[in-house]
Amino acid sequence: MAISFSQRPGRHERHYLRRIGNPLFPDSPARPDDAALLEAQRLDHEELLAFLGDLRATVRRAAELQPNEGSEVILEIKEHLDRLYEMSAGLAEDHGHNQAALAQLLEVIMRNVERGAAGDPQALEELAQERLARAAHFALLASPLVADLLHPQSAIGAADLAPTLLSATEDELAPALQLFDLEQTIQLYSDARECLAAHAQAPAAARDRCAQIEARIAELRQHAVLN
Repeated sequence: MAISFSQRPGRHERHYLRRIGNPLFPDSPARPDDAALLEAQRLDHEELLAFLGDLRATVRRAAELQPNEGSEVILEIKEHLDRLYEMSAGLAEDHGHNQAALAQLLEVIMRNVERGAAGDPQALEELAQERLARAAHFALLASPLVADLLHPQSAIGAADLAPTLLSATEDELAPALQLFDLEQTIQLYSDARECLAAHAQAPAAARDRCAQIEARIAELRQHAVLN
């Protein structure tokens, strides 16, 4: 191979690496191919450049907000900052610094929105719930697999979902399963069993992941009963 793997790959290269020599995936490449790897790295690089440009523009726009700025503009920027944070989690390279800056900007905007909602207990309660949901969401995004699954144009298509989850480690799969409700998890388990049945030589770790999905179903059912 003339092309080296990236030290901190983006979502396209990560998914290409998952598939190499992995019999659980349909049409998986037996070995790395320079052209395919270069294309994955090119897509990741283009995505990185687009993100950095969008980040700069959004930070500049947030810095130019006026004290009497309309709520629609503020909420639009807040939603865009949320999307940028989510996008950053799937990119090539380390974006800890950018994520810290995004989180700080979101905090400033949230305090601004909360001041505007002063005297409205219901609005303040909804904002408090939003804070909790955002913190939980950002915690999940620390997992590259979660970031890859959540991307609007995820490289993990329907046919690759079960093989991807079965190829994950236990620690990678646990947060990923939190993205799915009970009905979706039952379907995932069915797809995972079919995938394993079609590949008798699947590694033992893949069968362990299938059992982990099954255990998640029991957990969700128990939660449904309690609530």
